[in-house]
Amino acid sequence: MACISPFAPIQILTPNPKPRLSNRSNRIVIRAAQTDNPTPPRRLIDFIRLIPTLSTNYFKSRPKRALFGGISLLGGFYVAQTISLSFGALGVNDVIAAVLCVILTEYVTKFYYSRAKVTFPIALLNNFKMGFTYGLFIDAFKLAS
Repeated sequence: MACISPFAPIQILTPNPKPRLSNRSNRIVIRAAQTDNPTPPRRLIDFIRLIPTLSTNYFKSRPKRALFGGISLLGGFYVAQTISLSFGALGVNDVIAAVLCVILTEYVTKFYYSRAKVTFPIALLNNFKMGFTYGLFIDAFKLAS
């Protein structure tokens, strides 16, 4: 028995030199190999259901939380610079882009402060918003000079 992945061991079967023919219209019958595995192979949904538990365990340490908080802050800054550069260079739909940025910022602020308990993903969203706002302010200072 050769194991390709740690989740589902696969038996390597030698091909049958004489495939069995069925009685109807002389077709070859192919049957799935059965294994005596005590744990069934995992499905994709099993891995998807493990993601919240794995992420909770991963983000228990403070350095990892701080690292991802900084990454979301800088990500917001990057998105703000990209939006400002794109719409500013084209000179088209500046007002619509500004309105969408304000709506996004205000919605995230309302979402963050309406919660009784702030979870880590919501804190990351607020960090992204802070970086986004900071990026727009910095770009406004660049344009004013």
